Amino acid sequence: MGTLSNKSALVTGASRGIGRAIAVRLGREGALVGVHYGENEIAAKETVARIESDGGSAFAVRARLGVPGDVHELFRAFESGLKERTGESTFDILVNNAGATSLGTSPEDVTPEEFDELFAVNAKAPFFIVQRALTTIRDGGRIVNISSGLTRFAQADQVAYAMSKGAVEQLSLHFARHLAPRGITVNSVAPGITNNGQPVFDIPEAVAQMAEVSAFKKVGDAEDVAAVVAFAASPDARWVTGAFLDATGGTLLG
Repeated sequence: MGTLSNKSALVTGASRGIGRAIAVRLGREGALVGVHYGENEIAAKETVARIESDGGSAFAVRARLGVPGDVHELFRAFESGLKERTGESTFDILVNNAGATSLGTSPEDVTPEEFDELFAVNAKAPFFIVQRALTTIRDGGRIVNISSGLTRFAQADQVAYAMSKGAVEQLSLHFARHLAPRGITVNSVAPGITNNGQPVFDIPEAVAQMAEVSAFKKVGDAEDVAAVVAFAASPDARWVTGAFLDATGGTLLG
């Protein structure tokens, strides 16, 4: 019996990278996991298969975020999957992991379109996902929002992205106070440079350079972040809410 046995979870952006690692870890801990994806159905099904191969239970949930009707589509698919498997639509854990990334644009060159997309996916969608979840998440539930170490580490070519993730931290802070009477904890987890399967992590020279920013002198694995999220989603995190959980591998130590 895992720490999350008889719990149900929704993990957004769970088809690959950190989101996949989170979904797999929650599944290993015993949760029934809704594996959300935007476009890559094959990758989402691979995540589901990975969870099932570990003895867990999961199903894929498709919804493109950052567009009109996104939250309705997300919960329509998620609740349908829950009802099919559990007979009810209530659940216990929400992990807002899905996000749009910036390739690195100087502040002078950020366009209104790029800025709007970052905020639509990284800030607006999580806010309304949490808002909608309040009708079906159980008392004593867990909400974990994935932020970024860039909210504490200045990097000018990521200013718009960092701003959008800063909004996520405010979402966690204020909802933590709002939901405390229901025993629901709300926390932010901030990864640093993490191997998410992108091609750059196959280049030894690039990895060595990235590793220098960590106090441990290594690049984090997605599973390192997933372990922090698993704690925040567990019963043991009942006394932690409104927190910024640094999962950067000591990047913010200077």
